[in-house]
Amino acid sequence: MPVEFLGIAATHDGSETTARSAGAFDKEYTLRLARAHEDHGWDRVLFAYGSGSPDPAPAAAYIASRLDRLQILLAHRPNVSYPTFAAKTFATLDQISEGRLTVHFITGGNDHEQGREGDTLTKDQRYARTREYIQIVRKIWTTHEPFDHEGEHYRFHDFVSDVFPAQRPRPDISFGGSSPAAYAAGGAEADIYCLWGEPLEKTAEQIEAVKAAAKAAGRTDVPRIQVAFRPIIAPTEELAWEKARRTVGAIEARKASGESVTRRHTGQAHPQNSGSQRLIAIAEAGERYDRALWTPTAAATGGAGNSNALVGTPETVAQALLDYYDLGVDILSARGYDLLGDAIDFGRHVIPVVREEVAKRDAGRAARGAQPLAAVPG
Repeated sequence: MPVEFLGIAATHDGSETTARSAGAFDKEYTLRLARAHEDHGWDRVLFAYGSGSPDPAPAAAYIASRLDRLQILLAHRPNVSYPTFAAKTFATLDQISEGRLTVHFITGGNDHEQGREGDTLTKDQRYARTREYIQIVRKIWTTHEPFDHEGEHYRFHDFVSDVFPAQRPRPDISFGGSSPAAYAAGGAEADIYCLWGEPLEKTAEQIEAVKAAAKAAGRTDVPRIQVAFRPIIAPTEELAWEKARRTVGAIEARKASGESVTRRHTGQAHPQNSGSQRLIAIAEAGERYDRALWTPTAAATGGAGNSNALVGTPETVAQALLDYYDLGVDILSARGYDLLGDAIDFGRHVIPVVREEVAKRDAGRAARGAQPLAAVPG
């Protein structure tokens, strides 16, 4: 199966290790970073969402209108707009990008962060709302006759959109989470299910949970699986581990200076969402797993988002990613701490190795599948 690479479409140059050098939306840097991804073999970039961050939809439209190939993964929280409005926004962006849009729906795992924009529902209520929201958006994208909707969270009458996605029948829907409620919602509704990087054994367990949820929802297919990491690469193993230790040192120094580098300024020391809780538990159980997984970056940030590292030479990190590919992961998400430089280095030195090895695996499977059956003696 083909493999895809997802990077980050940051709107400024700040990270957990470095304060940003300009405003929250640095237009020139946003384009420069996106172009670096397009020029170095990445397939798509994520426009993330935060309560006080620049709106990702117009930022994505800006990039889509200036680049020709790079695909867009747009993060969206259902609490911030009505689904009729959102569906039109997504369809318009898909037209601007000429069919390069995927939408990532975020239910929200932190009450404090959700409450900043007026969302007071409980976590279980948010999952129910997200499922209803996705179903409405999907119907708007594919329905050309007016319809009514009477649901638990949304009600409207005689609606039909006049703008439809460029993709047929519709853009893909992406979803993530590491709780039973997340598996149930994403297993039922998503085309792509997103996980944070965990040890291989735990990742395999999560993939099976997603598959079981899809089957329980009556699906005959299953979502594609995406897994996210923070690669730290260098020409030698020794240099890579020195770089990894410097990275954690920089994160800790920013924290010690009083700068907020974790959890999108949620104001909570202990994360509520299951994904971050899992990362912290994994870090407490050990620093190194499998071929190259390293957890101190997750520990230093309090399990904030995509925070487990893969450390080593480009070849080591590529082989570690292939281990996840062999589990059934076909979308590999990665971003470094020097966003621009690491995107270029990863694109130059890791992506080609992974693609070459995946092509060899696929060719081997095709060859084995084409072999004729042994002749049966007469």
